[in-house]
Amino acid sequence: MSPELAGALQLLALIAALALSYRPLGDYMARVYSSERHLRLERWMYKAIGAHPDVQMRWPAYLRGILAFSAASLLFLYGLQRLQHGLPGSLGFRAIDPDQAFNTAASFVANTNWQSYYGEQAMGHAVQTAGLAVQNFVSAAVGMAVAVALVRGFARSRTGELGNFWADLVRGTVRVLLPIAVVGAMVLVACGAIQNFAGIHEVGRFTGGTQDWNGGAVASQEVIKELGTNGGGYFNANSAHPFENPNGVSNLFEIFLILLIPTALTRTFGRMVGNLRQGYAILATMATIWVTFTVLMMWTEFAHHGPALEAAGGAMEGKETRFGIGASSIFAVTTTLTSTGAVDSFHSSYTGFGGGITMLGMMLGEIAPGGVGSGLYGMLIMAIIAVFIAGLMVGRTPEYLGKKIGTREIKLAACYILITPALVLCFTAAAMALPTPGDSMTNSGAHGFSEILYAYTSGANNNGSAFAGLNADTQWFNTTIGLVMLLGRFLPMVFVLALAGSLAEQRPVPSTAGTLRTEKPLFTGLLVGTIMIITGLTYFPALALGPMAEGLAA
Repeated sequence: MSPELAGALQLLALIAALALSYRPLGDYMARVYSSERHLRLERWMYKAIGAHPDVQMRWPAYLRGILAFSAASLLFLYGLQRLQHGLPGSLGFRAIDPDQAFNTAASFVANTNWQSYYGEQAMGHAVQTAGLAVQNFVSAAVGMAVAVALVRGFARSRTGELGNFWADLVRGTVRVLLPIAVVGAMVLVACGAIQNFAGIHEVGRFTGGTQDWNGGAVASQEVIKELGTNGGGYFNANSAHPFENPNGVSNLFEIFLILLIPTALTRTFGRMVGNLRQGYAILATMATIWVTFTVLMMWTEFAHHGPALEAAGGAMEGKETRFGIGASSIFAVTTTLTSTGAVDSFHSSYTGFGGGITMLGMMLGEIAPGGVGSGLYGMLIMAIIAVFIAGLMVGRTPEYLGKKIGTREIKLAACYILITPALVLCFTAAAMALPTPGDSMTNSGAHGFSEILYAYTSGANNNGSAFAGLNADTQWFNTTIGLVMLLGRFLPMVFVLALAGSLAEQRPVPSTAGTLRTEKPLFTGLLVGTIMIITGLTYFPALALGPMAEGLAA
């Protein structure tokens, strides 16, 4: 079987698996977030944290809950790292330096999982399980809660109430993420991923000699890292490491986990607003972008330029022979079009255009299908922008799902789409202008610029992957990328929740002959075009200086 055909078959198998899970999981999540019943375990948790789950919150209260919980998580994870040397199961590792501890705490709380450390050489079992793995669950649940709050803003009228953050956080964790993670961890163990609390031990190498390896609860962390679109690896090689991702079956399963919840949330959205076709329209937009990017990535990585690439069957540098070009391309596109950042190959080694595709996927806002929760609310913001543009074309006040998109709504949507590019471009410019950050670049020219641009794009969009040629373990990068991750995660949430509150206060507007049909293919095309044009106008100059210049030079 040719590598191209193998890649195409894996893509089809992945789409089929997602199609089978779409309806049951989407409907289940709609019931979870609409139910008035609390499980006994959930009641215990509410009592422990002093929450009142039946109290409805307006958007400022909902936001305060998110910020308070995230701030407490940030401090706890920072302290856990600083005290690591005194914790049981530390494996003899020292305390993490202050700047790196801040960066890591910000990263995992922001659902980014950017790592400027070698996991197997820095973090013991206590920090990995009690700190990082826990944040993988709750940071994903926070994103889902914000998405559900925005959906309620569309579904409700003449009230500013968006639900209860604490109830949404607990339900997302207990009823959605935990059950899937338990089953998924068993699948990964069956595939060969490790799950233990072994200490550091000596193993032999094929080339002779020995090296030290430590075990860990890898399968359980691997599953939530993918399911929650987190991405931080137990080992430095991330999902290219055989302990995390043993074979082609586990690789395809991990891609499935990344896409599972973001895809099914479109069904949840349609169910909660009472119009499943609206969910299908959002899904069609996401699928169009994801499939197009995957096909383009396969094309550029399979393209044969020179004897070495012809002999290898494509651009195999930086890719695992266990997976090949097809599976690696699917993984790379999936992880950068979602806020995952896990890698089974090294994006810095991709062709110039291939690296540009991964970067562009993040620059879109990671909305196809995007992160857990963040992908849905990001796409709905883009839908509002698209409706506004359509309204300008025909001279009509825009409407979406029975809600008028007025001055306040469009200002909030505009602030949402501007904040991330501002963070990326301003910090990239500062890093390129100052002498110290430049010392971390192992490449000069267009590729060196791409390393810096990729780093801040990854941080601001809460992705976490990196071009491997950049040494980010410096005070400058640990501090600035940490700030970018926090601002890129929580500032957009402010605008999303304010928008949700504004929508929930409106009276529903009846549809007329002049209402734009947002469930039709025409709107899907308009939405895809809006996304690509906004991103292109924002990032094209920076992309032209980096990956495009490198690709054309090759």
